[in-house]
Amino acid sequence: MILVAGPCVIESKEQLETIASELKEFARSKTIDFYFKASFDKANRTSLESYRGPGLEKGLQMLSDIKEIFGYKILTDVHESHQVEPVAEVADVIQIPAFLCRQTDLLVAAGKTGKIVNIKKGQFMNPVDMRYSVLKVLKTKGVEIAEYESSKRAGVWLTERGTFFGYGDLVVDYRSLPRMRTIAPVIFDATHAVQSPGGAGGKSSGKREFVEPLALAAASVGVDGFFFETHYDPDRALSDGANMITPQKLKEIVEKIFAIKNAIGV
Repeated sequence: MILVAGPCVIESKEQLETIASELKEFARSKTIDFYFKASFDKANRTSLESYRGPGLEKGLQMLSDIKEIFGYKILTDVHESHQVEPVAEVADVIQIPAFLCRQTDLLVAAGKTGKIVNIKKGQFMNPVDMRYSVLKVLKTKGVEIAEYESSKRAGVWLTERGTFFGYGDLVVDYRSLPRMRTIAPVIFDATHAVQSPGGAGGKSSGKREFVEPLALAAASVGVDGFFFETHYDPDRALSDGANMITPQKLKEIVEKIFAIKNAIGV
């Protein structure tokens, strides 16, 4: 099972190392393919005054340090094509944000690196239409067929984080998971799925108490992996605190996910 976990945004060297140290058991697991995630720049914050992160150069150095200290594989997101090449020098997975899932130049640049590309489904997208975003990456990688096994071999993932209807909440349609799995391996983003965009007046809020039930529902439907944003003190986090969970809560949820997978064989 793929597991992506880490803080929403890099706040400091100490923050990264503290969270990374609490996730060691996942990296040691023989049943988990673990990736540590954090953003060097949150370029899509609601307000201009919101904290964005340390930036490309400093942020990549911090992620490189985490890779060296802990031996973790790294996932981070890009927002502009010129960021892709330097990010590929550090990251094992290049993530395309949901709002940019159709941006051709960004997808092509990511595909050219040869790295795994994780495309987050836009809140506005029909799940089956994510095929075309996957195809942009696959064709860049020299793979012509947008089928599950071809995508898996070529290193393209899709991430589900819900659909936005304009009422302040994201809503997950679980039918999208098997539909997108016919296109590429699917990751379920359990923490962004409980986000309320703009719900806190100029910034997003969320309801972290629903992270666990949504994740367990995805496990019962069947996915290839999970994405959880984690923080040792979510209420004081500088971004997405309302929908992040603690590392200890993550451990409890992962244990239940495996219990479901083992019980129903998905």
